[in-house]
Formats: sequence, C-alpha cells, structure tokens
Amino acid sequence: MSLISASRRAVKAVSQKGIRSLSSGAEVLAGSGTYQGLTDEDRIFTNLYGEQDWRLKDALKRGDYHMTKEIMCMGPDWIVQEIKDSGLRGRGGAGFPSGLKWSFMPKETDGRPSFLVVNADESEPGTCKDREIMRKDPHKLVEGCLLAGYAMRARAAYIYIRGEYFNEAVVLDEAIHEAYDAGLIGKNACGSGYDFDIFLHRGAGAYICGEETALIESLEGRQGKPRLKPPFPAGVGVFGCPSTVTNVETVAVSPTILRRGASWFSSFGNENNRGTKLFGISGHVKNPCVVEESMSIPLQELIEKHCGGMRNGWDSLQACIPGGSSVPVLNKAHCDEAIMEFDDLRSRGSGLGTAAVTMFDNTVDMVGAIRRLSHFYKHESCGQCTPCREGTSWLEDVLIRMEKGDADKREIPMLEEISRQIEGQTICALGDAAAWPVQGLLRHFKKDIEDRIDDPSSFDAEAAFQKSWSGDPFDNAEWTKEHGGGLTYAS
Repeated sequence: MSLISASRRAVKAVSQKGIRSLSSGAEVLAGSGTYQGLTDEDRIFTNLYGEQDWRLKDALKRGDYHMTKEIMCMGPDWIVQEIKDSGLRGRGGAGFPSGLKWSFMPKETDGRPSFLVVNADESEPGTCKDREIMRKDPHKLVEGCLLAGYAMRARAAYIYIRGEYFNEAVVLDEAIHEAYDAGLIGKNACGSGYDFDIFLHRGAGAYICGEETALIESLEGRQGKPRLKPPFPAGVGVFGCPSTVTNVETVAVSPTILRRGASWFSSFGNENNRGTKLFGISGHVKNPCVVEESMSIPLQELIEKHCGGMRNGWDSLQACIPGGSSVPVLNKAHCDEAIMEFDDLRSRGSGLGTAAVTMFDNTVDMVGAIRRLSHFYKHESCGQCTPCREGTSWLEDVLIRMEKGDADKREIPMLEEISRQIEGQTICALGDAAAWPVQGLLRHFKKDIEDRIDDPSSFDAEAAFQKSWSGDPFDNAEWTKEHGGGLTYAS
C-alpha cells in the first residue's frame, strides 16, 4: 500500500511540473521548436522529423520510460480511468473512446491469456502518420504497448506491421530488442514484477488486414478475411483469447498522457474531441508534411501554418479528403469552415478518419480521382460479402464511363443506389469505405458528371492523370540539406 501511495505522489508531481521535468536532457532533445504550432512542452512526438537518433539512448533523454514502473504501480484500473478522463479517442479512424475500449477486457482470467494487438498495417491511401512514429520514435510505441497491455492485463503485445514497411519494421524490431536488453520489457518489465512480451509480425500487404478481425485472421496464419461479430475480440480474439486491437498512434500517446495527466491532454481541442493529433497532409500544398497539432484546429489554418498554403493559393482549392481515402470528399465551401475534429467533420457529411488530409486544387478531375479510388477498393475487396465483391466492380465500371462522358444521366441516381446497397451491408467497413467516396462525389460534384456527359470531348486523359509529384520545388531546402542525408525530391 505504501508503494502505491508513493507512486501516486510521484506521478502527480510529474503531472504538475510538466514534461520538461521528465529528464535532464528532455529540454535539449525536444526538437528545434520551430514548427509554428505546439510548443516543445506540448508535443508528444518530439522526434517526429528524425532530428535525433531513434535509439534507446536518445529516447531516454526525450523522456521515454520515465517513471514507467511508478505508473504501473498505480494499477490497471487507474491507468484505464486516466485514459478515459483524458478524452483520448482511437486514432485509427473510428474514433471510439480508448479508455472505454480498454475497459472491455476481462479483469479476471478464465485460464486464457489476454493480448494487445497493435494495428500498424496503415494501408489507407493518403495515410502515413504511423510510419513516422515507427521509424523516428519507435520507443514511444514500445513503452505504450507495455502500459496499455498492463492496463488490459495482457500477457503480450503483437504488432502487426504492413508488409511494405520494410525499413519501419527493421527499426521497430531493433527498438524492441533494445528494450529487452535494457530490462524495460520481458520478464519483470521495468522492475515492476510484471512479465510482458512484444512480438512483431509482418503482413503481406493486403488493405483488408487493417480491419481488426481480418488482421487477427492473418496473424493466426489464415487468409485476411473479416469475421462476423459477435463474438467481439475482447471475448474471442487472437488465438481464441481476449484481445484488444488498437492503432499505433493511440498506443504511442498513452505514456505521455499518463505522465502528464489527463487534464493536460484534455486541455486541447473541443469537447469530445480532445488532445493533440498527427495530421498527414498531402496533395497540392507547397510543403506536404506530417505534423502534430491540437485537435479542433481549422482546416485552413492547418494548411496555411504548416504547409505554406495551397500551391496556387487558397482560392485554387477545389476539394479536400480530410481523413484518408475512405471518408467522403468536401468541397471548398465546407473546407473554408471545416474544423479538424470528429464531430464537425461528421456534421459536414465526412469524417476525421486517420487525419490524412489530401488537398485538391482546381486542376484535378474529381470524377477521375474518385474513379481511381474505386479501383483501389475493388482491388482490395476480400470477396467474402456479395455487396462488396460485386458492388465495387459496378462502382468502378460506371465511373469509368462517367469519367469519359460515355454514360447516361439516368445512371447518376443508379450510382447512388449502388453505393447505398453496399454501405452497411457487409461484414466489415470496407463496403462503407468504397461507398463513401462515391457518395461524396455525387453530393458535391454531380454537376461535373453531368457536364462531362453533355460534352464528352472535354475529357483530357493526359491532364486528368496527374503524377504523384507535381514538379514544384520544395520550400524547405535548408531543412532537406541538413536532415535529408543527401537525398532530395530531384535525386
């Protein structure tokens, strides 16, 4: 009891003093502080741009693993309650309250071990935030696995990483070995008396394995096809044991929340949309980047502050996909007022998703852009559910003809009907992911389709197909020279 009381006092003291008290070197290794947004004290991922080494030596100086044992001594229930009080919602797309999800795990064992499963598949087009964590700040994920796993009374964590993430897997595997060698995980992790293992599993590149039950199937050695629910993973998950599947960023932010306190994290963002968040911004902006910012920041402010604005000015903006390719597109009128949070974007008929912000200027053929996304979802469908297996093909076939103007206007409501017959009719959410981009297109760019059908000659295939790099030089030449290792966009 005295140990728990001492731990409570120590953790409370750290929460009151702030993050700079976590380590004597934390202030030195907090980054350059020139990110135009959060201060060094309020950034969780202080090595997001690789300004220091990712290895354990520098991670300790940045404050990782500080008082981890004391936090564990507070007990699993305290950790879960602190995450609830922080307002943290899942960063993988659905935005489910994390503390509530963790609390679903059984408190008493029936003889089966419990497991934490970390979804590092990250195959959503446009999304690249978890990649930066794993290759620049991997020890935040490793420590997060320990604390989240302990809170769930899990025996081990399985990190399921996307097969194409070769370099990230190498870095993360080395970080896990470093943590084992230092006694931070494994037997008697951090001297807490708790045994906890972490295993890294590489996937084979299927988008469907980002769905939690398909991920479990793949982890067990079978085809990545979603399971019917119930039973839910918290009851019957990986290897038939209670499991919680959660996102890399969700796990990686938890140690800092527990060190600094729920009130600190909940001071950012609006009600029900608390905390800081990684935003992966791409498309027709001057400087694409992954940046940590406060939730509830206006979209225009996010783009102007961190990306230097649209490449041809804000008035050239045509559309934005605010949360990865599976959420509906927004037109400029919505973008002018949009706030980057779950609730505001949902009210606009879209969603925050993974916060992968893709900006489109007025040079983009939006019909062609959504047609290419439809091709992706058709290709990645596992084929288990008839609405998805057949419907995704229909969506692409109709959009191919609409893109060229070789369609009938009566097919526009038919396309809407097809998407509605897919949405909500499948085992997993891939059906919704395939339907929503099409619904966004019809909601905001129906006139573009009608104009194309009226004048098929207006379709320019060469202009519609845009290369991944616009050809514009980067504005951050000095940073690239210092940190780019001799590589630039032109090399």
